[in-house]
Amino acid sequence: MNISLQYCNITVHDVEEALVFYRDALGLEVRNDVASGEFRWVTLGSPDQPDLEIVLSEPHAGRSREDGDTMQALLTKGVLPMLVFRTDDLDAAFEKVRASGAEVMQEPIDQPWGPRDCAFRDPSGNMVRINQAPKA
Repeated sequence: MNISLQYCNITVHDVEEALVFYRDALGLEVRNDVASGEFRWVTLGSPDQPDLEIVLSEPHAGRSREDGDTMQALLTKGVLPMLVFRTDDLDAAFEKVRASGAEVMQEPIDQPWGPRDCAFRDPSGNMVRINQAPKA
């Protein structure tokens, strides 16, 4: 048996605003853009990981009003789980994302546990980290 991750969901306030960040600043490609009633969800991915997609959706999409309100409150507080990306050129990735106007949480630094990384907030306040593996 083999098993692999296919989708990773990111809750955002505004799919269009988040799309600009994930597509333009991070360089992910749009795979699907689907209307679903009054909501919309978009999947994006990297050509380097063709079987993995990130799903952007709003807090109330596919949820009850109560659950959507809870997700909205957690998103607003900035306490939803972070995403961690990997790159082979952290400095270039950092400059590209910073140039997009994204909020910088941490400039590139070498971490004591190995990787060099940086951190941003997406337009909805989700933390996004970018790692570069240590040079061998």
